[in-house]
Amino acid sequence: MKSIWKESIHWSIFIAVITLVLAAIFSIVSTAFLSGVGWAIGMLVVLIIVLTGVFFDMIGVAATAASEKPFHAMAAKKVPGSFQAMLITRNADKVANFCADVIGDISGVVSGTAASAVVLQLTFSAGASDGSALQFTLNVIFTAVVAALTVGGKALGKTFAITKSTSIIFQVGRIFYVIEEKCKITLFKKKRKKDA
Repeated sequence: MKSIWKESIHWSIFIAVITLVLAAIFSIVSTAFLSGVGWAIGMLVVLIIVLTGVFFDMIGVAATAASEKPFHAMAAKKVPGSFQAMLITRNADKVANFCADVIGDISGVVSGTAASAVVLQLTFSAGASDGSALQFTLNVIFTAVVAALTVGGKALGKTFAITKSTSIIFQVGRIFYVIEEKCKITLFKKKRKKDA
């Protein structure tokens, strides 16, 4: 029991540090990018950030919903990506935490900040001043639309993730396989005979 808590604490500290670094990177990149573009491109950037959060949330849900058994059979037949998919389902709690909580929550925060920057650009392009009624109205509209797209997208993504969990995780496993085999980057420890 102590080892489970010890591992959980180590993971929590590790993921908190990763979140801090990723949130800073996402924020810097989005702010730098939005400062050099117009409001129309800014809206597109906000949409991409929202879709990124929805996509990773879907992977996190699929990881917890998928069964490990189909990947055992595929791994026995040496199907590329099946071993990685099996390890994803085996570590579903960590995968879901990273995808849904870290990337999903960061995307939510950054999309809100980016939406505020777009509202500011749109306000100034319309000739209104900061703190005007137009800015207030646009801010309410943008915040509501971003929230609706995020929640609605995640609801749709969750349904898709639960019904197609095996296919989704297998595709993610194939991506990891390509990264490991083609790019020579080790993502998983090689214990194929024992794990398969």
